[in-house]
Amino acid sequence: MTAAMRRPLFIARAGAASVAAMALVVAFPAASAGDAHSRSAPASRPLYMTQAPIVMLKDLDSGAILFSRGAEKRFAPASMAKVMTAYIVLDLIEKGELPRDKIITVSQATWKKWNGSNGGSTMFLRSGEKISVDELLKGLITVSANDAAAALAVGIDGSEEAFVKRMNAMASKLGMTSSHFGTPNGWPDGGVTKVSAADLILLADRLIREHPHDYARYFSLPKLQHGTSPDGKPIVQPNTNPILGRVAGVDGLKTGHTAEAGYCFLGSAKRGGRRLIMVVAGMASDKARRDEAERLMTWGFEQWEGRELVLAGAKIGRIDVGQGAAPMVLAEAAIPVRMTVPRGYAGGYSAVMRSRSPLSAPIERGTPIADLVVTPDGLPPQRTPLLAANDVGAGGLWGRLRTGFYRLTGW
Repeated sequence: MTAAMRRPLFIARAGAASVAAMALVVAFPAASAGDAHSRSAPASRPLYMTQAPIVMLKDLDSGAILFSRGAEKRFAPASMAKVMTAYIVLDLIEKGELPRDKIITVSQATWKKWNGSNGGSTMFLRSGEKISVDELLKGLITVSANDAAAALAVGIDGSEEAFVKRMNAMASKLGMTSSHFGTPNGWPDGGVTKVSAADLILLADRLIREHPHDYARYFSLPKLQHGTSPDGKPIVQPNTNPILGRVAGVDGLKTGHTAEAGYCFLGSAKRGGRRLIMVVAGMASDKARRDEAERLMTWGFEQWEGRELVLAGAKIGRIDVGQGAAPMVLAEAAIPVRMTVPRGYAGGYSAVMRSRSPLSAPIERGTPIADLVVTPDGLPPQRTPLLAANDVGAGGLWGRLRTGFYRLTGW
């Protein structure tokens, strides 16, 4: 097979409720600069050695897993659980259900349970203090404040317990099949709160994709100034991210540490259009966590490269819609489609769009409807989500008749 023969998206039409790709709209660039007459030998993956018990590194745009050890193992996340709390709050803000400037009053019970005397991280909230959701988010993310997490939970749902139910419902909705939450802040709870590295990567992926502006607003603040010390001076605390400012492009997410969990980190960085997300967990010290995170992120950028195949906004294909106002919906790339390969890679690739077909109307623009699966020679498949490029409303009788006519004639 020549390189030219492998440029287009490969199409496989299937029946109802099966995996299918419906129609090609864009063509892919050549598989490689050279003339590839056959599939290359398996790619030589860059070597990475670590003593960390749980490690995972993902290239966000291509979906490529660059390194994985213990990714499905369930463990206590400590304060990394706060990323779920942050995701829920940002989701409510995005939906217009929670004003960013809403004022929450810190209850006596919340202050008593989570003030700094319990040994946990805090933004030094006071009993009766009135504070905005915006400021609580800054405290939650920047200094991993347990009191901020509890104040948000109570302010949104009336109690930490009710908010935890929301967390678990969201985990299920996102497909975090190995995760369960018992607190809004990850405080040790007798083993109730458990996650996996794969689930944390999924959560971070969704947060960054769905809330890019708020991610930039909250997750890379270098410090937090809130409250005053007994001598009246402002309390200023640095961001707990151990490699923020140490590794180029680092801009989030959260550390975690308890005696049960060890030293953990869910982190992300962006360079040259590529974004990597990583988890390191179970480290013995703060220094070991920092060094491992720095080394892993550097390896991911230096030993791998991303190659852009399709521009953001490109229309990839059409997918059948059942009983809709229109018979098909366009799938588009919300971000540039890239494949991630070892630096200097000279092989080719194949690509296919996969979706359940027909989709059920109504479909809102921006809804995930398919995956573009790119498979570099000798490497595992890499998946980039595709979104609906247009709305398709539910069809009435005329819509169903028109769809049926289209199915028969193609017109």
